[in-house]
Amino acid sequence: MEAQRKRKGSNVIFIHKHHLCLHDLKMYNQDLKNIYLVKTNVPEYPRPEFHVSDLRHDTQQGGLLRIWKDEGFKDPHGGLKDPDSLSLVWWSLVVGPQEIQSAETRLLDKFYPNRMEKQAEKKPSYLDEIYPDRNKQESFLWKFATSPAFGEKSRFGSYRFTFPLKDVVTAYSQQFCSGAPPIMRVFKTSLYKQEVQYSVLIHSPAREKLFSEYPLLAYDDPNAVCTYRDGHFIWRSQAMCETHSWKLIQKPDKNRMDAKSLYSHEHQFYVWDNVAVALHVDHGQVLKFDCDRLRANLTYCEKPTENVPAGIHYDSFENAKSLVGHLWPDAGFPLEKEPSLNLIF
Repeated sequence: MEAQRKRKGSNVIFIHKHHLCLHDLKMYNQDLKNIYLVKTNVPEYPRPEFHVSDLRHDTQQGGLLRIWKDEGFKDPHGGLKDPDSLSLVWWSLVVGPQEIQSAETRLLDKFYPNRMEKQAEKKPSYLDEIYPDRNKQESFLWKFATSPAFGEKSRFGSYRFTFPLKDVVTAYSQQFCSGAPPIMRVFKTSLYKQEVQYSVLIHSPAREKLFSEYPLLAYDDPNAVCTYRDGHFIWRSQAMCETHSWKLIQKPDKNRMDAKSLYSHEHQFYVWDNVAVALHVDHGQVLKFDCDRLRANLTYCEKPTENVPAGIHYDSFENAKSLVGHLWPDAGFPLEKEPSLNLIF
């Protein structure tokens, strides 16, 4: 296993053919020299399992115009700007309120498998009559979802296309695989200053020889960071927070988990992880979707206050609405903003 820096002067480190958990990454930290990865004073936080059925593709104005013109997605550089010289179309997992809520339930069931029965068996006290919600399990997981992997803001531009995973896989199968199922492989682990990205490679069976050195993505490995099963990705996040402003409190006697708010001077910054999906397309090829479908799946994203790559430009909401209205004059509905997670919970 070898860590590589593909760009001269870049701090990004790529470890191909592996999805390394944080524990294994720390074992390589003597070579990686990442100051965030070795922090030991990080408050306790949850490590949930997300079941994800949607993908998103964020882009700026130039990318939007190309997608509108091509009626789909391609690598405009044909692999020339990719560190592995591969022509890829990149997507990210969409982890929204529904995925967070179901992950919270799985987390509670894992730690307290008999929690509902035990709580039902517990004899009520006079305090339960005075404070009926005192033993109620309140929603807590969303408070830890502070990394860009969960945010409504985009690090790659003002425009976000969101598609069901099954629709992307089906379109790719029909257009690139002659109807056969595409092949999914463990691509690489990319370590940035604070970000750990686990990449999944999807390719046509016709390119099996080209990518045979990459392991197939697991189906049911309980220890894998990312697997694919029954039409959705399973992502076992190990670092879901960027800013650690909450501490996880476990209460085994009450079969509960809670989030304790920390004072600002106690906040910690650690690495955060996410999963990216790379679709292999040959130079010039386009993963096509109906033009109206593209518009229906398009929303506006605001610029984050930090973690924006150099060279990314953003449009104001008013300018974005005007541009999208010009490109899709018959849509019949205005461009909407991506909803905020904090407003939903």
